[in-house]
Amino acid sequence: MVFLQRSNASNPRNSVATGPQPVPRQAPRNPDDPLVDAMTSLLAEAGCTLRVPRGAPPSLSSDDPHRIRRHLEHRFCYDPALVPSFLSGFNSYIQSQSDLHRVLLPTSQDNRSLARILLSVPAIQPQIQQMLLEKLPEHFNDTSTQESLSLKDDAARLIINQFRWLDFLVDPTGFAEKLMEVLSVAPYRMKREIVGLLPEILGDQCHCTVLPALEGLLNEDSELVVPVLDALSDLNLDEELQEQAITIAISCLRTIDLEHMPHLLRFLLLSANQTNVRRIILQIRDHLKFTGPTDPSSLRNKKLKGKCTVNSTDAAILDTLRSNLRFKNILCEAILRELKSIDKPQYHKAIDVWFLILVHSIGGTLQRSVEKMLKKKVVEECLQVALFDQCIHSHRELVKDHFASFLSVTEYLLSCKEDKARDFAIHLFMALFEEFCDIYSRQEMLGILVTHIGSGVSLEVCSALDTMVLLTSKHSNELVPISSHINGILDYLESFCEDNLRKVYDVFCHLALCCKSTKDTSSIGNELLMIVRKQVSNPDQKYRKMGIIGTLRLVRALGDARSPRNFSSSQKSNSEEALELLRMAINSCKTDVLPLILLYDELSALLERKNLQSTILDWIGIHAGEFESLFLADLEEGQLTCKHISDGIEGELWMNLDGGLSPVCLNILPIVASSLEQNPSSLQVLPSQFTLLSVVERSTNQGSLGGIDALLGCPLHLPSPKCLDGVNWRNLSEKQRKMVCLSFYYAINWIRELLNAFSTQVGMVDFITQKTKNEMAAKLLKRLRNLILLEGLLDRILQSDSLTLPELSYSSRNFHSRGTSKSFNLNPRKRVRKPKSENNKEKEISDTPNPDGKYLKQPTIMDVFKKAGVSVSQELTNGSSPRVASSNACSPELEAEEIEIVDLSMVPVQLELQRCNFRPLLGGLFSLLAFSESSSSCCSDPQAELPLYLYLLRDLNIKLEKTQRELLISIRPLFGSFRRIVDSAFAMLRDGYESCPDHWQSTSTTSGNPEIPYVVVSKLSIASFLFKEVLHCYRKLLSFPDIYLQTNLPILREMLESLQPTEDVGLIFSEIQPSRILGNLEYLYGGSYIFLEAIIDEACSHSYLLAWEIIETMQSVVSSLSTLVEKQFGGNEKNMNAECSQNILPFLRKRLGESAHKLLSYDLSNCKNGGDTLQNKGDVIQKILRIYLQNCESTSDLLDHLAACVLPQVPSGKTMDTQKMHHEFQTLSPSMFLTWYRSLHEENHGTLVKMVKEMIPKTRANSNGEAVKGLLEELHKLVNVLVSLVNMCRVHDKVAVHAMAVKYGGRFVDTFLKVFGYLKSHFEKNSNKIIEMVKGLQKATRLIQTICSEAKGSKRTMITTKIPATKKSLERLLFEVKALLHNNTTGRTFELGMLKHKDLNGQVVSSQVYSNGDDGDDEDNDDHLELDAINEEDGMEVDQDANDYNSNQGDD
Repeated sequence: MVFLQRSNASNPRNSVATGPQPVPRQAPRNPDDPLVDAMTSLLAEAGCTLRVPRGAPPSLSSDDPHRIRRHLEHRFCYDPALVPSFLSGFNSYIQSQSDLHRVLLPTSQDNRSLARILLSVPAIQPQIQQMLLEKLPEHFNDTSTQESLSLKDDAARLIINQFRWLDFLVDPTGFAEKLMEVLSVAPYRMKREIVGLLPEILGDQCHCTVLPALEGLLNEDSELVVPVLDALSDLNLDEELQEQAITIAISCLRTIDLEHMPHLLRFLLLSANQTNVRRIILQIRDHLKFTGPTDPSSLRNKKLKGKCTVNSTDAAILDTLRSNLRFKNILCEAILRELKSIDKPQYHKAIDVWFLILVHSIGGTLQRSVEKMLKKKVVEECLQVALFDQCIHSHRELVKDHFASFLSVTEYLLSCKEDKARDFAIHLFMALFEEFCDIYSRQEMLGILVTHIGSGVSLEVCSALDTMVLLTSKHSNELVPISSHINGILDYLESFCEDNLRKVYDVFCHLALCCKSTKDTSSIGNELLMIVRKQVSNPDQKYRKMGIIGTLRLVRALGDARSPRNFSSSQKSNSEEALELLRMAINSCKTDVLPLILLYDELSALLERKNLQSTILDWIGIHAGEFESLFLADLEEGQLTCKHISDGIEGELWMNLDGGLSPVCLNILPIVASSLEQNPSSLQVLPSQFTLLSVVERSTNQGSLGGIDALLGCPLHLPSPKCLDGVNWRNLSEKQRKMVCLSFYYAINWIRELLNAFSTQVGMVDFITQKTKNEMAAKLLKRLRNLILLEGLLDRILQSDSLTLPELSYSSRNFHSRGTSKSFNLNPRKRVRKPKSENNKEKEISDTPNPDGKYLKQPTIMDVFKKAGVSVSQELTNGSSPRVASSNACSPELEAEEIEIVDLSMVPVQLELQRCNFRPLLGGLFSLLAFSESSSSCCSDPQAELPLYLYLLRDLNIKLEKTQRELLISIRPLFGSFRRIVDSAFAMLRDGYESCPDHWQSTSTTSGNPEIPYVVVSKLSIASFLFKEVLHCYRKLLSFPDIYLQTNLPILREMLESLQPTEDVGLIFSEIQPSRILGNLEYLYGGSYIFLEAIIDEACSHSYLLAWEIIETMQSVVSSLSTLVEKQFGGNEKNMNAECSQNILPFLRKRLGESAHKLLSYDLSNCKNGGDTLQNKGDVIQKILRIYLQNCESTSDLLDHLAACVLPQVPSGKTMDTQKMHHEFQTLSPSMFLTWYRSLHEENHGTLVKMVKEMIPKTRANSNGEAVKGLLEELHKLVNVLVSLVNMCRVHDKVAVHAMAVKYGGRFVDTFLKVFGYLKSHFEKNSNKIIEMVKGLQKATRLIQTICSEAKGSKRTMITTKIPATKKSLERLLFEVKALLHNNTTGRTFELGMLKHKDLNGQVVSSQVYSNGDDGDDEDNDDHLELDAINEEDGMEVDQDANDYNSNQGDD
């Protein structure tokens, strides 16, 4: 592994000459030198004998070496003239190499040498030091040539050792300078020796001299970095010099050799403190570059992958980082802070991954912090998998030491809810598995995956199975020997959904296919076949479902031409094995409809995605071909050969698109009549079997359905429309009604599958001509009209008769219990009114608990919708559908003509309750939105097609809530159609509906629909509903997260282009600088907004709810632009290109606020609809008001204005006098007061929360004075808003108003407590503002106390449930104010007192009236007393309700 990439500096040791040449040795001294004799005699007097045998050190006569030092000090003190002679004699004496060596050797009695004893004499220490240092260069050659010399024989090292641990230095600076001079010319070995001993030689006074010298050494020779760093670590440096030393070390990061990097890192990390830790981490990140393979995928095919030996230095670097991170917690915190601040993927480096892994290995809270940060960065795509690949691939030995941390991080990401995090984890699992080939590591990873598979968490199970499928598909050969560790998955089969079951069987199919034909290796295939056969033959539906899915996954594996010759140990071929499995599965499901439906649907999906062998495909085609004999009947010239009457129900041919050319019809009514007593019916299998037939036809005919195109236009044999008349219908028996319902139901699902199958022919296919496409699309649109009519009729029937429709589509809930399909229950609703006693009896029964101890409750329609998983359209939730009203208000007194009206524009409510039993429409059908049948209709008016588009758009909205990613690309070509539909709908709203009254009837007749007079189409409803559905689609697409990915920006652009106005909007954008460029995203967003804004007035005049839909879409456009700016450019204007900037956002938000204000001020009496009132519009008004408040110039100013000036004009419920209301908001009335009151409270608290997040980071910062004043003023405005809102309780005595005041007042105070740190830090300069603000807040808290007291007395539970949390916040506020004033003022700063018990009107409660005569004065001057306490003594008197202070302590 190459951890660092450096250009190696030249090694000074390899140079020819280093420094000046050593001084030549002088001639031996004269033995009769008088100076030497004088020095010798003086030492002899002190007890040191120099005249000893040759080579021996001087002899000391005393055991006390300090005696010589004291004697010499005494002599030199009394006779300073002896010093020069002594030094001259000593200098002459050491000219001899042998004599020099003798004085450097330790004495026999003590380890000290004579030179060291002389260095301890202050009078001669500087001169002795200089003499020895001058002798040092003479021995450099000995050191450089004979590196193996011992210390006793190495004169240079002996000289240096004399200076170690001296008790004092007479001239430390001079000695240091001289030593540094010698050091500069010393060879490498001596430099290393001297540098290493510097902390033992020099004192703290010399550090200023030493540091520059060491820096110069590092610049000359980077090989000295280790001893220099050791010396710097041992030196006792002050803060300034320590920072200088760190700077020196950091400068070496670029040039240091790799082998020395651990020492440098250790020094830097040990030197870290709170002030320099960020700088150190930054420099390490910048210069410690991890250079793994640039293309990890290129290593996957190399034989040496993962086997390259790791450099010990690389491991040492990581070990140094890990040990220091464990030693110093501030390093971990600094690393996490630095990595958290990186918000762009290009700024991350591979060393960041190692930092995260090393910090994660420490455990504890740091481990959780790393996991959360890693998840956040992965989800935001700030951390790429390529960095992990650089760390893992081909670095097996290095990753091995941190394998547990890598696995732990991967496990955490695998258990996350976000898709991106789990995909990241799958990639890491694959990388680790590919890199670690040993059995132990792979067993560990498989065990982790099996554990997650059995966790029961759906997302976690799904991702773990995806990983296992990927592993077995790529590395099945390596997994077969350890497959026993995978078999544990089979223990969890019962808990898996269908998708996970498919993945499980894919895992074992991959393993079985990998096995060879030997007996031992083929056992996996044999065991899998045995398991599947047992499951298919099991009578329990749950296990049969597993067997069906497993069988088809096996067929998928066996039918592949690339599969091995023999799957199991049998002698049959793979195709024979597959056919045998298919026959077994079909035979076992013949008696049970639901498993057979599942089998056909699974087989159809398999053929859509996989090309099977021809023999298997031929057999499936023969089996699917039985469809004709089962469900079709022959016709003669498009007519029945004879009339068919089943149980008194006359049959007719419906919806014949081919006229006399139709050779067959779908024989629904006779089959229903013959199988009515059977349970289940063969018609339940009709849609799924036709789907299989169409898939086989397309697979064998290159995508064409030409062989079965007659089925698209063939008629349906259904009951005559005459039986649907009111009188005839009431005369039908229960069996006959059931027959009619089931006939329509099967016909509906047949048409749905026709649309699904043949919509593939009008998509992007090349094998048919455009003319054929148009003809096919025209037929599909006619079939869509047939479908709408049949669903309307069936919904009308189900309104009066309760029928559980049979299940035609597979659902997991169908297989949770034993038995076959559900029975069909038809219970006509009673048309007689029950007596009162019976109703009371039913009420008593409904109030009795069930065996589980829970009370039974009659479910509402909305409850049934939610339970069934149905997405309810907006018109249902708003109660605007007259159809719902008619179904709920149906009474026996209504005439037949009144209940038989079928409006096809309304949502079929009864069908939606059972929509899960229907066959679903596929996404390809939405391509019909781009086609028009106006060319073949009575006129060119496109309004008759709007019901078709409405039906498709309703289904599209439901699908967008679940499968946005798959639909995003498929509906991309339809944005132009959306605009065309919007224009048509808006034209109907604006211009009226009389263009062609018979248009719908004529097109319905040409589609083969029978003429039924009570079937109508409300054009008013269609235009309104269609407009809403299109807006819903746009909002859902704009809220889809993946729409902002770089690859999906063209789709976003096309969607915005479909909402552009026809006129030029350049003048509107002229006030924005820089000017908008035509066609860029910013311009498109603005154009879409202007288009919606231009139609809001017309929409509002028609329907207030429709205007709200437009406002909500406008808000989605603005929010989408804000999200795009944040995701693409990080919200930083400097990083933005010309494509999109933030300049337009304030402009659009301002206009959005103005539009919301216009809607709030609109008079509903001007609506053309005439039925628009404020009733049931509370939620809409609240949302519009929130938009208005959030998109104004100053939210706090607007809140203050509304709470103080506008809201008080609304009369209370007692007076209801609206004459005094002079505000501009028409939607603010006594009935809407609670809505406005709640909205202002919520927005006021939300604004405070945002402000707290802005103020908390600035608590300790030196903020600008003007900025502080601005924040305090904004905070004061919010306090004033709370005071104004709480004061409303004096006028409005509704319990709901008081409860909101207590609830939101407590929340406001609780959030307000978080800003006290900010207030304390700025109290000194802004004391008056802060005291005034707290004083204003006290007015609200007093009133809240009074409301709480009255609520307890009157037992208002709506209020009392909110009192404990509010009172706790009020008490905390009291003590925070006390601490604030006590710590920042002097004198009597705080007084805790008791107030009189008053009611909301300020009147003293009679039980609390005092007996003295000063009550009136106290009452009048109560507020003034508090004001005086604040102004005169800079303090505050905090008072509390006298009645609550003592009695309510237990409640708190």
